[in-house]
Amino acid sequence: MTTLPRLVLVALTAVLALAVTPAVTPAVTLAAAPAQAAACATDPATPKRQLRAMWISSVANIDWPSRTGLSVSAQQAEFRAWLDLAVQRRMNAVVVQVRPTADTFWPSSLEPWSQWLTGSQGGDPGYDPLAFMVGEAHARNLELHAWFNPYRVANHDDPSRLQATHPARRNPGWRFAYDGKLYYNPGLPVVRDFIQDVIMDAVSRYDLDGVHLDDYFYPYPAGGQAIPDAAAYAEHGDGFANVHDWRRENVNLLVRELDRRIHAAKPWVSFGVSPFGIWRNAGTDPLGSRTSGLQSYDAIYADTRLWVKQGWVDYIAPQIYWHIGFGTADYEVLTAWWAGVVRGTGVQLLIGQAAYRAGASGQDAAWQDRAELSDHLHVNRRHPEVAGDIFFSAKDVRANRIDAFSTLAAAHYAKPALLPARGTSAAPAAPAITSATRGSGGVALAWQGGGTSYAVHRVNGTPATADPCAFADARNLLTTTRRTTFTDTTATAGTAYTYYVSALNRTHQESAPSAGRAVTGSGGGFSVVIDNADPGFTASSGWGTSAFSGQPHGADYRFADPVAASDPAWYRASIPSAGSYRVEVWHPADAGYNSATPYIITDNRTVYVDQRTGGGQWRSLGDFTLAAGTYNVVGVSRWTSTSGYVIADAIRITRL
Repeated sequence: MTTLPRLVLVALTAVLALAVTPAVTPAVTLAAAPAQAAACATDPATPKRQLRAMWISSVANIDWPSRTGLSVSAQQAEFRAWLDLAVQRRMNAVVVQVRPTADTFWPSSLEPWSQWLTGSQGGDPGYDPLAFMVGEAHARNLELHAWFNPYRVANHDDPSRLQATHPARRNPGWRFAYDGKLYYNPGLPVVRDFIQDVIMDAVSRYDLDGVHLDDYFYPYPAGGQAIPDAAAYAEHGDGFANVHDWRRENVNLLVRELDRRIHAAKPWVSFGVSPFGIWRNAGTDPLGSRTSGLQSYDAIYADTRLWVKQGWVDYIAPQIYWHIGFGTADYEVLTAWWAGVVRGTGVQLLIGQAAYRAGASGQDAAWQDRAELSDHLHVNRRHPEVAGDIFFSAKDVRANRIDAFSTLAAAHYAKPALLPARGTSAAPAAPAITSATRGSGGVALAWQGGGTSYAVHRVNGTPATADPCAFADARNLLTTTRRTTFTDTTATAGTAYTYYVSALNRTHQESAPSAGRAVTGSGGGFSVVIDNADPGFTASSGWGTSAFSGQPHGADYRFADPVAASDPAWYRASIPSAGSYRVEVWHPADAGYNSATPYIITDNRTVYVDQRTGGGQWRSLGDFTLAAGTYNVVGVSRWTSTSGYVIADAIRITRL
């Protein structure tokens, strides 16, 4: 995984290479939907299943804790904030570094407490961070994948700086120094067993959802330096024609044996690796990718393609940290290559995304385009093998430089998503909704079921039977939760809905939906729709009118070319009272429309919407505090650096 020293390496290889009484209304139980949906037209912008995660790095205090020596309450508050960010951006997993430098984020009898907690290796932080992290993640229905760096001992080469009881200090024969750092020697069977024992200690004691290894296997090569493992090769290298094949087999053994041990202990725990993005170049190996960068097979002895083909991992998450069109390592080329590698294997493909590059100084011009990250996920849609993405790292997701992550989230994470299913275990039985009550705070649901988690769906109206296609993608998915209650605070007063709940097991196999539970409209709520043909809409002569698309709200919509000038189309509305309102937009979608259309909310907030997808439906811009009065509430701006028509069709404003 990219860490502070790794940033330099990635840059070098690149050169080489988001007080009233409740009015109670009756709820009606409706027939359940069929368990198997017929062939349905689905929206690629709202996939039913997609892993969405970010790496939370602890080494060098990159993400968490933000510095050493924080109090227990401060550390915990920081971690909760990272999880809340993940939820706010509609992620469903986090990958947390729990063993960064051969020291641990849990009380281990095998290795000392991590220095990144207290500032002193071996220093007790006063609580069990891993137990805390798992509990907090699961409370938000986020999977927690524990991230282990297998061989790195220290980011320095002075053994005397290690805690006196550190295994690498007590066993000097286990380690070597290389390029100013200390490593466990991958060629020693005793080391391989020890590393697995440390990881299995965490697996056996904590309710982890995944075990995750990063890209640090043998050290990345440093010019003019040789890995000092000749003695180990002499002792353990019988049967290998050269040291390079022997080194690769050492790493193969770690991966293969760890896979077996994890699944023998807990079959539901997912095991994955996030390697450097290039296995081998086609110029070296015809099985390789059309790239010309550093080759992990040769440089760090990671035969990642073999691990996939042999099924030694549940998922592979290559770090494809280069932009679309980069000559040395093109994102499109590598994504297609990895999709081909996993095809037919049962191994899931996740893509490691370089959120740290978007909008950062010193990066290529492509990374100054707010749509670059979002466009990566458009590329992913061409490959059904891509099961999701992991973003490096949490602080960059939060920074949201040049609105790059907001742009991605608006285009791809507008709705929640279930996690991809793993394995072949049987789905749980369908749950049963026991109550659905509308009140001033929304619609309160309760149900009974035997799932590990649940998915809550809502459709408009009260159909006699559910349409199976309503569950084919996530357009009707409200949330996932490990609880058996949920309050739909987005329910609009006066609108009738039908709710369904499905149950998921630990590996995310999904039950049939429950019988539907209908809630009638209560009336009295404020909601207004303003179409481009209504009196509340105004636009200059620079905006044309079109009925080209089959997805308009009403008879037509307005369009305009982007310009570097202020020429917004405005929607004027009468807001009855100051308060919180949801603002939604409707637009047709087309590949030739703009990937980052700016919507201006009256409080000077701007939300960028990718109008190439997600058309023909209401899309939420968010919840905003609006003042009472009649004024221009929402504008569609032409001022965007991305190409393609900007579209102004309709908006909906609803009092919450």
